Amino acid sequence: MKSDLIGRGWTFPVKTDSNGRMRFLGGVEKINQSIWLILSTAVGEREMLPEFGCGIHDLVFEANSAGLRFSIQEKVKEALARWEPRIENVEVRVETPPDEPSHLMIEIEYKLENNNAVYNLVYPFFIDEGPA
Repeated sequence: MKSDLIGRGWTFPVKTDSNGRMRFLGGVEKINQSIWLILSTAVGEREMLPEFGCGIHDLVFEANSAGLRFSIQEKVKEALARWEPRIENVEVRVETPPDEPSHLMIEIEYKLENNNAVYNLVYPFFIDEGPA
């Protein structure tokens, strides 16, 4: 795994360690934090970069259906392809736990460039289901 490809950076939100120094993340932890940040940011939310984020936030009042899950899957793939160039072979699955119809689990599986290891992240997404 190339560390120059992955990089190292501040944690988000910015935190200090027990000695008062800035905390940094690197490796897969940093990639996962970046993915989480992309999915947690609504498009238009960032003043200086209004295109940044993922369009899933526009879907929170939609009825939980196969169409909604497909739309979320596509929006996540598009956002990650645009904003996280360090990953490839991204697979996204969106599932609803049987006892939680307003809770969607976005499962993301990916590889780092030039690395055969497969990583995954599960992002919970809550909808306030609108009328069907």
